[in-house]
Amino acid sequence: MESLFEAAARCLMACEVEEKLHLTQQTAQAWRDDLLSLDCKDGPEPIGEPGHPAKPVLVTPDQVPRRRFGTQEGIAALVHAMAHIEFNAINLAWDAVYRFRDLPESYYSDWITVAHEEADHFQLLRTRLHELGTDYGDFTAHNGLWDMAKRTAYDPMVRMALVPRVLEARGLDVTPGIIKRLRQVGDEKTVAVLEIILRDEVGHVAIGSRWFKYCCQQRGLDSEQTFRELISQYFTRQMSGPFDYEARQKAGFTVTELEALECMKDSTELSTKILSNRPCLLYTSDAADE
Repeated sequence: MESLFEAAARCLMACEVEEKLHLTQQTAQAWRDDLLSLDCKDGPEPIGEPGHPAKPVLVTPDQVPRRRFGTQEGIAALVHAMAHIEFNAINLAWDAVYRFRDLPESYYSDWITVAHEEADHFQLLRTRLHELGTDYGDFTAHNGLWDMAKRTAYDPMVRMALVPRVLEARGLDVTPGIIKRLRQVGDEKTVAVLEIILRDEVGHVAIGSRWFKYCCQQRGLDSEQTFRELISQYFTRQMSGPFDYEARQKAGFTVTELEALECMKDSTELSTKILSNRPCLLYTSDAADE
């Protein structure tokens, strides 16, 4: 029987979009059909760059052009930025499967489900890009989510705390406002896609919360204190609010954890200056201007 970890590595390293989507669907189905084992004689390779197509060209977040939200090009840029986040999220989910071993079977089931749903989200957004006369790769993008994956590759507890519960959770905060603005310009097609993504992302962040707390429990750590310490260590100049308390509590955040995020929100003048006009910097990139 083939190892799940070998199959996950193939998904992770696939470069072409269609190949990654196909392998993701195929591997998720094989896991559901009990055709993959948790046995593997080799440990994970050191983290590097995942497979990705030649385009989009990757730049730093401040190099992503700002475009007006009310234009078709601006909406296309926004959709492209979100598609890139979903493509990255496919890789993040497969890396969570591949990299971290000796966890309960339900951990792997959860992250395979996330990978499959992120692939569905990407395809919905790519279809919308086609309707807008463009395609994935036609705009530049940044790689902030994967940068944090590399920084957290040494520990599943740290990964669960900081990638799904901080970076990806920004989608819970900013997507309702994006939906509102899209409705104001009459773009109900993009709204319909984002409503599906927002619903599913609550569940994805909840999975991160569940396994972060599991890791803390296994180590005899207080999860609230550990979360506060980790965000203080890793995000002193990158936190941005406001935070959607209702959505985050559905996704497994406690009031104490939300209060810790609030304390980090205005931790430095620089973070406020940079992020106040870029509400999606960590989640969707600076794709659209006010």
